[in-house]
Amino acid sequence: MKTQQGFTLIELMIVVAIIGILAAVAIPSYNDYTARAQVTEAVNLTSGLKTCAAERISDRGDAPSLLDCGYDAALGAAATISQNDAGQYVDTIACPQCGAAAAINAANPLVITATFKGVGASTDLQGTIFGIGTEDGNVWTCGTIDLAGGTALGTTVPVRLLPSACKP
Repeated sequence: MKTQQGFTLIELMIVVAIIGILAAVAIPSYNDYTARAQVTEAVNLTSGLKTCAAERISDRGDAPSLLDCGYDAALGAAATISQNDAGQYVDTIACPQCGAAAAINAANPLVITATFKGVGASTDLQGTIFGIGTEDGNVWTCGTIDLAGGTALGTTVPVRLLPSACKP
């Protein structure tokens, strides 16, 4: 009688099926992981303005200009940071109240938004918006949580991809 060497066809097919099942579970998890990492970029980029704005609001009561926050003087009075100064996945950062002389309060909160690129960002994030905001410079909210006065931040990033502090 001849002894068997190697694997039978059915054994190989079972191994391929198991690898396929593992891949079907792992790939969506990895996609969510990379998308959450890209959201972290938006959090970090808006945090730079957040620190500068908090200092200005506590000192003067209004929002700083982008120039006050260390951005290029070529931006002038613009309230939007273009893709040249934004990140790898974030297309623009907008701060409509930045540079305006109006007081920051519940009636006129400061909202900073980051818009993701249409190409280059995760497919779940393309063209979506991540927002942070404050009414007094001390308490900041982000994501889908509205400000105390009821102002929405305009976040369109899927909730599952937001940091836990930004989920309702």
